[in-house]
Amino acid sequence: MQTFTTRNEVPKHERWDLSDIYSDYSKWETDFKLIEKMTEKLKSFDGRIQEGNSLYQYLKLREEVSFLFNKIYAYAMLNVDEDTRITKAQSFLERAKQLSVKVNASTSFFMPYLLSLEEETLKGYISAEEGLKYFEEDLLESYRYRTHVLSKEQEEVLSQLGEALSVPGHTYGMMNNADIKFGEVINDKGESVELTRGMYSKLIEDEDREKRRKAYKAYYQPYMHLRNSIASTLSAAIKNNVTLARVRHYPSALEKSLFADKVSKEVYENLISTTKSNIDPLHRYSRIRKEKLRLDELRQYDLNVPLVKGAKQVIRYEQAYETMCKALSPLGEEYINILHEFKDARYIDVRETPGKRSGAYNLGVYGVHPYILLNHQDDLNSLFTLVHECGHGVHSKLSSQHQPQITARYSIFVAEVASTVNEVLLINYLLKNEKDSHVRNHLLNHFIDQFKGTFFTQVMFAEFEKKTHEMAEKGLPLNVDVFNETYEGLFREYNGDEVVFDEEVKYGWARIPHFYRPFYVYKYATGFASAIQLATQIFEGDQETLKSYLEFLKSGSSDYPLELLKKTGVDLTSPFPIENSLKRFGALVDEFSKI
Repeated sequence: MQTFTTRNEVPKHERWDLSDIYSDYSKWETDFKLIEKMTEKLKSFDGRIQEGNSLYQYLKLREEVSFLFNKIYAYAMLNVDEDTRITKAQSFLERAKQLSVKVNASTSFFMPYLLSLEEETLKGYISAEEGLKYFEEDLLESYRYRTHVLSKEQEEVLSQLGEALSVPGHTYGMMNNADIKFGEVINDKGESVELTRGMYSKLIEDEDREKRRKAYKAYYQPYMHLRNSIASTLSAAIKNNVTLARVRHYPSALEKSLFADKVSKEVYENLISTTKSNIDPLHRYSRIRKEKLRLDELRQYDLNVPLVKGAKQVIRYEQAYETMCKALSPLGEEYINILHEFKDARYIDVRETPGKRSGAYNLGVYGVHPYILLNHQDDLNSLFTLVHECGHGVHSKLSSQHQPQITARYSIFVAEVASTVNEVLLINYLLKNEKDSHVRNHLLNHFIDQFKGTFFTQVMFAEFEKKTHEMAEKGLPLNVDVFNETYEGLFREYNGDEVVFDEEVKYGWARIPHFYRPFYVYKYATGFASAIQLATQIFEGDQETLKSYLEFLKSGSSDYPLELLKKTGVDLTSPFPIENSLKRFGALVDEFSKI
C-alpha cells in the first residue's frame, strides 16, 4: 500500500482536476457576487407574480441561480475535502453555506404563493406561457406538499434557521474528520504510530488477533472519550428532524423523510420486519465464523477478519480499474467508455492523505461532470469501493446527459441501486473467473461479509434511527445511556448470541456520520435488494433487463423512485426483492459452510 505524507506526493493523474469547475478562486468569487445580485432580483418577485410570463421569468432565474450555486458549493466543498485542516478552504465553504441561506430566504415566499393559487389558475398560466411547459410537472407536483407548506412569514423564518439546523451535523463532521485523534498502534516496522482510518481497515482484518484487538481499542478510544459531545450532536440532530416534521404537519419524522420519494412507511417497515424474519442465516454465519477461527469467544474485532487465510490480495489502483472495466462489460460499450473517461480526465481523487475527508463519495456537478473521492488502499475492499462510486458517477453522468437540469438530479433512493448493481456484477465476475479454489473461497467469504455490511448492518442502522426518532417524538430523553442501550440491543439482535461484547460495542452509534442524514441508510439495503435482482439478470445476459436498466440510469428524477424501479421489473412495494436477496444470502452461507 502506498502512503503519502502530503497531497503533492500523490501522482497528478490520481488527483481530481477541479479546474473543470473553476480555474481558481477568482472565478469562484465572480460567480459568488453574481449570485448575490441574482438573489436580490429573486426577492423582487415577491408579490409581483401575477400571470404566466412573470412566473416563467422567476422560475428561469431561480434555475440559473441553482446552476451557479451548485458549482460554487461543489468547488468549495471539494477543496475542503482535499484537506479538512485548511482554514482558507473552510472559509469559502462557510461563505457558500451562508449564501445558501440567503438564496433560500429569497425564494421562501414562492411555495406559499404557488399553493395559494387554484390549480386551474396555474394551469391557465401554463397554457398562456410556452416557457412554463418545462416547469409544468414540477409546479403541479408542488400541490402534493400543500398541507406541509407554511405561511410566507413562517417559511422565511425556517429558511433563516437553515444554517443553524445543520450545526449538529457540521459539528460532528468537524470532530470526526478534522479533530479526532485515534490511539496508537504498532506498524510493520515495530514503530508506535497514530492509527488512521485506512490503517484500521487493514488491521481489523489482520490474522493476528492481538493486532486486531489493539486496533479496535485504539479506533474506538476517541469516540468513547467524546461520547457526551457526540451524543449531544446526535440528540440535537434527531430533535431538529422531529421538530421540523411536527412544524410541517407530518405524522412523523420518518414519514417526512419518505414523502419526497413517495415511499410509504410500510416499505421501510417491511424492510426491517422481512429482514428480521429471515435473520437465521446471519446468526448461523456468526457460528461458522467462531468455528473457523477456532475461538472460545467471538468478539466484535473478530467479525471482519477473512475466514479463508492466505488469500489476501494486493490490488493496485491500475489493476483495480482494469478489473472493474472487465467485470462491468455486461453493461455495454457506452458504459465502459464513460469509465475510461473518468480515469483519463481526472474525475477521481484516489489516495488517502493527511486531513483528507474519510470514506468515499460521488458528487455530480450538473454542466460539468461527476467527481469521485476515494481513499484507495490497494486491497479488495478498495476495489469494491471504486466500483461502487463509479456506479454513482456513471448514473450522474448519464442522467445529466439525458435529462434537463430540472430532472437530472436523481433521488438518493435510486442512487444506491446504480452503485450496488456494479458491486454484484463485480463479485459475480470474480467468482466465475477465479480458477484458484482457495482465492474463490476467499471471494465467497468477502461477498458474504459485503452482503452483511451493505444489507444487514444498514437495516440495523435504519431500525436504530426509527427507534431513536420515535423516542424523541414521545418526549423521551436522548443521551449516551439511551443511545448505548438501543444500539447494543440491536447489535445483539442482528448478530446473535455468539458475539461476546466488549465495552466498545455499544458506542457504535457514535462513529456513524449517516445518522446526521435522517433515514438515509435504509436506501443502501433497498438498493442492494434491487441490485441483486437486476445484476443477476444482466449477468445472465437478459437483454430486456439491460435495456430497461440503462434507461433507468438515464432517467434522473423524471418519475418517482419506486415507479422508475418498476420499469426495470423491481417492485419494492412487495416483499419479493427483499426475500429474494435474503434467499441469496442464505445460499451463500450454505455454500460457505461446506468449505
